[in-house]
Amino acid sequence: AFLRPINAGGRATARMDDLQRALAYAGCANVRTFIASGNILFDPLEPDAARLRAGIRRSVARLLGADPLIAYRSTGQLARLVARAPFGGLTADRTLKLYVVFAIEQGKRRPAFPLELPKEGLEAIGMVGGDVLIVSRRKPNGMYGFPNNWIEKELGITATARNWTTVTKIADLEGRPR
Repeated sequence: AFLRPINAGGRATARMDDLQRALAYAGCANVRTFIASGNILFDPLEPDAARLRAGIRRSVARLLGADPLIAYRSTGQLARLVARAPFGGLTADRTLKLYVVFAIEQGKRRPAFPLELPKEGLEAIGMVGGDVLIVSRRKPNGMYGFPNNWIEKELGITATARNWTTVTKIADLEGRPR
């Protein structure tokens, strides 16, 4: 589960052990978090995915005091994404930041790629399933653009972004074959 936004800019702050307890209460086992930005790995105890997700939403909403936005991906989906190596040789370029924007619901539009937002140094290079692959380049001010709001607007979706390093590390934690 990838929660949006958790511990970003002082909004929706939560301790990771509290999130672990909230998911355990909702019917998840082996709950663990990865870095303090709302990345939660778990084994479902409830076989009905819709019921499990509703329970997670209620439990996390009680913790945060607001309805959470959550993108769910199975370990298999993450492993397949990483195995595709969708960024190719771009992963070796240390001047770039690479992101996957995980759609929380299906998009209404599927644009022609690449999409660019030059003033933010952002380029959407494609999609895998409903998830958008982003290349972020350093802007003149030295900062990197962050893609989430831009992609939400472009595709008419709600989403949450994670950097490629985080995605690959989570896949590794879950035993991705090398």
